[in-house]
Amino acid sequence: MSNKNTCFTKQDLISIYKEMLLLRRFEEKAGQLYGMGLIGGFCHLYIGQEAVAVGIIKAINSDDTIITSYRDHGLMLAKGACPKSIMAELLGKATGCSKGKGGSMHMFDLEKGFYGGHGIVGAQVSIGTGLGFAHKYKENNCISVTIYGDGACHQGQVYESFNMAKLWGLPVLYIIENNEYGMGTSVERASSIKDLYKRGESFGIEGKQVNGMDFFEVYEAVKEASDFIRKNQIPFLLELKTYRYRGHSMSDPAKYRAKDEVEDYKKHHDPIISLKEYISKINKNVEEDFKIVEKDVKEIVKESVDYAQNSQEPSTNELYSNVYK
Repeated sequence: MSNKNTCFTKQDLISIYKEMLLLRRFEEKAGQLYGMGLIGGFCHLYIGQEAVAVGIIKAINSDDTIITSYRDHGLMLAKGACPKSIMAELLGKATGCSKGKGGSMHMFDLEKGFYGGHGIVGAQVSIGTGLGFAHKYKENNCISVTIYGDGACHQGQVYESFNMAKLWGLPVLYIIENNEYGMGTSVERASSIKDLYKRGESFGIEGKQVNGMDFFEVYEAVKEASDFIRKNQIPFLLELKTYRYRGHSMSDPAKYRAKDEVEDYKKHHDPIISLKEYISKINKNVEEDFKIVEKDVKEIVKESVDYAQNSQEPSTNELYSNVYK
């Protein structure tokens, strides 16, 4: 684990641990509800990638924008969106953040600067580049954090976006969440270049690869990159090496991965366990703090589920609202 973390107090670290644990427990509950048939459609869980979401959000400014793909609940929670409205959206209720019409894959909270959840692979990259253009136009010193997966790396619109971002000097931080498998195909089998952070080099975009299972490494890399972008007004590319514990989606049994591989990540590289061990190492008598956090997180998840289950279904009058035709 990185040593460059003197800027965090004990309470900061406990708070970060709480945020990461909330992501884990929230997603575990979503998985249970999906199995019970209470969540329909597609559902992509963030379990295992918590250090990425929390590390990114802690390192950027509150008025920076963020956009991602369909594995979006974790990032939205980290950005500070209401857990109740996220759970209600998962259950397709009118009180959901997208009025129950977006579901798992299409969540938004524009007040928090969260521009979605997008179901089309790679589509968020061109939109995120557009957000970068908006920041440049407004001269607001904000950056667009544009997140996509290793599978989306091969999409043509990614490289069209790179070209425009570099050509026009757009403040975009492109982040690849490399969880090693695009759906069921490993990076080893799908990519001619395994070091995905090098993908921007032909466009003159600098890149860096980071351990995405370590909160501190993610935080430091994103902080450094965002400072670089603000100073130079040019894009930057980060590849965060992470790992998802569940299948690509809830319909994926993930039989293409060796059981030992998954267990090794859980036992030796888990971002939450690593952070908890680090906090315990540098602070005395923190067990009570951990118990309080676990109790609070359990209550937040329970309240979110109760709220969602007791919320109304969307009205049929909503069927054609916000639809362009």
